[in-house]
Amino acid sequence: MIDRRQFIGSAGLAAAGLALPAHAAPLTPERLIDDIQHRTFRFFWDTTDPRTGLAPDRWPTPSFASIAAVGFALTAYPIGVARGWISRAAARKRTLATLRFFAAAPQGPDPHSNAGYKGFFYHFLDSQTGLRFGRTELSTVDTALLMGGVLFAAGWYDGDHPDEVAIRTLADQLYGAVDWAWAVRNAPFLSMGWHPETGFIKSDWDIYNEGMLLYVLAMGSPTHPLPDGTWEGWSARFEPSWTTGSDNPHLHFPPLFGHQYSHLWIDFRGIRDGYIAGKGIDYFENSRRATYGQQTYAIRNTGRWTGYGPDCWGLTACDGPGDFLVTTGDRQRAYFSYSARGPADRDDGTIAPTAALGSIAFAPEIVLPTVTAMHARYGRGIYGRYGFLDSFNPTLTDTSAPLYHGRIVPGIGWVDGDYLGIDQGPIVGMIENHRSGLVWQTMRRSPAIRRGLTRAGFTGGWLA
Repeated sequence: MIDRRQFIGSAGLAAAGLALPAHAAPLTPERLIDDIQHRTFRFFWDTTDPRTGLAPDRWPTPSFASIAAVGFALTAYPIGVARGWISRAAARKRTLATLRFFAAAPQGPDPHSNAGYKGFFYHFLDSQTGLRFGRTELSTVDTALLMGGVLFAAGWYDGDHPDEVAIRTLADQLYGAVDWAWAVRNAPFLSMGWHPETGFIKSDWDIYNEGMLLYVLAMGSPTHPLPDGTWEGWSARFEPSWTTGSDNPHLHFPPLFGHQYSHLWIDFRGIRDGYIAGKGIDYFENSRRATYGQQTYAIRNTGRWTGYGPDCWGLTACDGPGDFLVTTGDRQRAYFSYSARGPADRDDGTIAPTAALGSIAFAPEIVLPTVTAMHARYGRGIYGRYGFLDSFNPTLTDTSAPLYHGRIVPGIGWVDGDYLGIDQGPIVGMIENHRSGLVWQTMRRSPAIRRGLTRAGFTGGWLA
C-alpha cells in the first residue's frame, strides 16, 4: 500500500500562487458556504486532467491520481451545473472523457502494465499513463468511491443527447465489470485490497466504518453480487463499536470520514437495517451523533490543545505537520504527518475543516457556526483559492519544529500547504445535500443502490 506521507511536498501558499481572499466585511454563513462550495468545486474542475478525468490526490504538490478523488470529481460536476458555475455541455464532456478513459484502461494480473484487475482499480494511478502507481494496492473501497461517482453520473445525465446515453452505457459497463465476489477472502467480508505480487492483504472490511457504500454496491451488483446474508454477517460485528455509558450513544468510529463517505451518495434518513433498527435510530442519526461527539470532545479538551472549543473542532484522516516530538510548555507533544485522527486516537491538535464541513448535512446547527468562526479566526492563513487548506494546527507554533511539510503562520500556527481530493470531495457533495439534496435525490433512483439496500435488509422511508 502506498503511503501518502512519502509524497507530501513543501509547496507553500506563496509558491503555489495562492491568493487569500480579503473580504471587506465578514461573510454571512450562507454566503460563506456558497463561497466554500464554489472554491472547492473549482479544485476538481481546475486540477483534473480534462483528457482522462484523472483527479490528483493532492495539489499543489505534484502527485499521482486518486481513483476515489475521481469519484468525488464526477459527483462535483453536476453540482457545478446546478449552481451555474459550468454548463451542462462542459460537465457532460468531462464526464464522458473520464468514463471512456476508465472503460478503456487495461485490466489484468500483470503488476506493471494495468490500471486494475477484475473490474477494480488501483488506489493510485500514474497521472500521466493512467497505470498502477508504484506498488499501490487494488483497492476495494476506493473502487466503490469511484463507482459512487460513476453511478451518480449515470443517474444525473438522463437526457437523450448521445453523450448522455453513452455516459449511462459506460457507467453500467464499469459497474458491471467489478467482480465483488472475487474480493471475498474470509467470507462474508470483502478484503481491503490485493497486490499482484503477494495476493490479498490481511485486513478485511469487518467492523463499522466507511464501508457501507462498498457493501451496498457489492450487494446490488447485477453481475457479481455478494450472497444473501453478507450484510447481516458484517453488521453482526458492529456491536463492539456501540458506545455505552454515554449521553450520546452511537456506533463509534474515531475519524469523521467513516461517518460521511457513504452518506454522500446514500440517503440513510428513515431507512434501517436490522442492526440499527434495534438501536431505535437510523445511520443518518448515528452520523449526527458522531458529529456532536466530536464537538463535545473539543469542548472538554482534555488534551489542552490550542483552539479547541464549541466552534473549532473536526478530526478525521488528513495531513499533519510531521512525525516528531516537541516540548510545549509543561508537556511533550507528539505530532503526526498524514494519518487518521479522532477523539483520543492520534489526536495531535490538527484540525481538518473537511471534518466539520462533511457533516453539514447531519448537524448544520453546529457546523455553520464552526465554519464561520474558523474562517474569521484563521482564514488569512488557511483559506485560499480552493477553499480551506487540508488542515491546520494552532498548538504548533514553534518555528524550529522539523516540519515534514506546510509552514508556521504567525498568529495561527502550523498550516498545511496542500488540498487533498478525498477531503475536498465531501465538502462539495455534503454541502449540496444540505442545500438541495441533489446527490441523494439522484441516487434514490439508482437501481444499484435500491437493489443493494433491499438485499442488505433495509426497509422503510423512501425505499417503501
